[in-house]
Amino acid sequence: MPFVRLFLQLVLAACAGLFAFDARACDTASTSGSDTAARIAQIACDEHALWYAPFVDEQGRLASMRVSEAEGLRLRDGATPAWRRVAAYWQGGGVRWPYPGLPADADCNATGVTAGAALCRTFLIDTPWSAVFVSWVMTRAGVPGFQASARHVDYVRDAYLRSASGPYRLADPDADAPAVGDMLCFSRASQVFGTQGFRDWLGRAFSDTLPMHCDIVVSTSGNRARVVGGNVLQGVTMRVLPLNRLGKLWSLPRRRGGEPECQPFNPEACNFNRQDWVALLKLNPSANVPAVPATPQACCVICVLPMAPGMKRCPATPAGPNASPVTPPTPTPTP
Repeated sequence: MPFVRLFLQLVLAACAGLFAFDARACDTASTSGSDTAARIAQIACDEHALWYAPFVDEQGRLASMRVSEAEGLRLRDGATPAWRRVAAYWQGGGVRWPYPGLPADADCNATGVTAGAALCRTFLIDTPWSAVFVSWVMTRAGVPGFQASARHVDYVRDAYLRSASGPYRLADPDADAPAVGDMLCFSRASQVFGTQGFRDWLGRAFSDTLPMHCDIVVSTSGNRARVVGGNVLQGVTMRVLPLNRLGKLWSLPRRRGGEPECQPFNPEACNFNRQDWVALLKLNPSANVPAVPATPQACCVICVLPMAPGMKRCPATPAGPNASPVTPPTPTPTP
């Protein structure tokens, strides 16, 4: 009996720890509503949980990672191979599909081990999908006026040009407090911009492209901003960033040029959060609207078992990039 009692106590403690993590990871008070910001955060949080909740801690260290983008290992729902989920982001994110660079014989809907599936997985490895993930979240959340794109710079520029009429406005990550549904963005370019330098670049480069990355703010509770992004270390990953008492980002690690190189003999220089943070995209109040009831989907490609009443598997689609994809529903993560 003492052994059984101890075992039950350990199980209860583990469950309590899991629920405590969920509460900290996503601000339930902010994501329980039906407005746009809540929907954005909830969808991003669900995907993060589906990928086994990998995260980068406040010191910029990768704290956990169980599966990566091109693997056949299944996600937390026990049914979806990781690479199929990334393919679903491409197919359901409102971006151009088939995307340039997808091999002609690729089959991103394959259910077995085929040459077409291997070509699709190669495409998913070689082609950045972080902006596609953001577009998929915004499309699922029904953000009015959001311009889906496979390039972050397109909707960042849209926030700059349509700050009053678009769904987002460009703000300064050092001056404005992040809120649920916002996006925090950095430049990947070798040139270091800083916030003002980036605005200057936007003002003169109306059609140029720029490698960037944006994470979605899902929580600002407990003096911590928790942001979720796709294709972060090959998964859907959370960063944890400190906030000050005014709710603004505090000591945001910045890449300024000339920093010591991250090396095994110099671990103090290693920080996945040290980036050229150039923009905070603030969700405009006009875009923060109630949800429109969606028509229930009658079939699924990536099905979660047991299936909902009335749900059935979709008929097989022709192989190849010109096939009409069926956007799968979001699996419900299992705690």
